[in-house]
Amino acid sequence: MKINGTEILDTFAEAFPVWLSRVIITAATQEWAYTTASVATGFATSKIACPCEAGIEREFLSRETPDGRPGVSILICAEKKNMKANVAARISQCVLPAPTARAFDGLPDAPSRFAIRMHYFGDRYEDRCTIGGRSCWKIPVMEGDYIGEERYGTVKGIAGGNFLVMGKDQPSALAAATAAAASIRGMPGIIMSFAGGIVKSGSKVASKNYRFPMPASTNHLFCPTLKGKISDSLVPDGVGSIYEIVMNGTDETAIRDAMRRGITAATQTGMASHIGASNFDGKLGQHRFFLHPLFS
Repeated sequence: MKINGTEILDTFAEAFPVWLSRVIITAATQEWAYTTASVATGFATSKIACPCEAGIEREFLSRETPDGRPGVSILICAEKKNMKANVAARISQCVLPAPTARAFDGLPDAPSRFAIRMHYFGDRYEDRCTIGGRSCWKIPVMEGDYIGEERYGTVKGIAGGNFLVMGKDQPSALAAATAAAASIRGMPGIIMSFAGGIVKSGSKVASKNYRFPMPASTNHLFCPTLKGKISDSLVPDGVGSIYEIVMNGTDETAIRDAMRRGITAATQTGMASHIGASNFDGKLGQHRFFLHPLFS
């Protein structure tokens, strides 16, 4: 199958279940909301070594937020048992200190909920308040008052949706991957936790060449410099560089829509020679996203 002259390989992306929470961060300006959201999603690219996976979802208009201020939503993805600790840490250490920032629950209808109890930072000077019909806490801080919710919802989601953007060389592949990530950015229900939404070091589970255990190692099948040196290379002829677009989402529909949009954008650049996907023969996760049916 070809789209805009780009070969779409007959393969699938493999993803796995995850739990996620949405935090809506508001501030006096959109710039401060975005800056706070960027800090709150730091060191959260991959569960391989990070405490969680997190990223910016989309911007919120003032009329959409509980306090009528501009906002940005983030998704935090983790095992359910670790969700409370991850949300609490990122709100207390990243949102609370940020100028004018507040945090609100982005999943108010989720049946599974937890409380982070950040009002203890108020040292008994805190007080309850209501913002936009939501029960919040007001904590005195040097700026004035921090206001935010303490109860958050969590729901099942999907992590690891992906596709591979391949080009004849690094500039070509990166240009196509950049266009793909830009087209996905801001889609509701989707985050791309890696820098710019692009991964240059795709990984596979564990390793086989060391006496000590490794949780992950380079995905040698898609390393262009190994083509001709290994017998199982999956790098197509003429491909000199590959980038991976990895996304987490609220459900399969969100992942499929993001993959379709991103792949289309990559092919429209004229820089991508092939589009593939990363999978592990179904050993990693139960969700499979086949590329060809996305465009059937």
